[in-house]
Amino acid sequence: MDPRDFEFINELLEGEAQLKKRILEHVGEFEKKTRIMTGVLDKIHSTPKSEIPALLETVRPITTALAETIPRDEVWRWKDLWANPLRAAVFSVVFESFLANGSLAPLAAVAEQLGIREEWKDRFSLTPEDYLHGVITVVNELSRLAVNAVTLGDFEAPLRISTFSKEVFTGFSMLNLKNDLLRRRFDSLKYDIKKIEEVVYDVSLRRLVPSPTVQSTAGS
Repeated sequence: MDPRDFEFINELLEGEAQLKKRILEHVGEFEKKTRIMTGVLDKIHSTPKSEIPALLETVRPITTALAETIPRDEVWRWKDLWANPLRAAVFSVVFESFLANGSLAPLAAVAEQLGIREEWKDRFSLTPEDYLHGVITVVNELSRLAVNAVTLGDFEAPLRISTFSKEVFTGFSMLNLKNDLLRRRFDSLKYDIKKIEEVVYDVSLRRLVPSPTVQSTAGS
């Protein structure tokens, strides 16, 4: 075999190693920014009127850098490297949307908020799976917020959280989920909803809010 063939292979390996190093540098920055965002959002549990700063501006340059670093048609080769910070970023956007107007931010709107462009789909994109993971994490967090809101004297919050969480659960029930991890996480939502319903029942029983008709979406 011609030694030049090995030299060529070695050059390919070196090129891939350098590419992965650059990607991981951007992913590291992505993780730092998402930790800051989730930390700020976590203050909603202890501060009745928490002001959430516009931290998304600091994320957009990173998604742009990743899109510019990934070669064309190689998104599926590298996407697992940034899956966790991307899902954390989705969580932050969806959670903030709920806090602002009580609605679920759709996938396209979340991608836009994160600065992810449609023309990047062969290099860097927000997949339905990553979006859904972020949404599930929001419901997980809302089950905690329902309890803490009552402690802070906000007795209406559990009602809003209950309505939102049940709507999310109903939406997930319409999906044909093939991803095993995603399916298991979806199944766990029934426990979050049950916890939220218990809070709603408690504040209703104590007549702290008008008594709603409690109907379990997730089942017993």
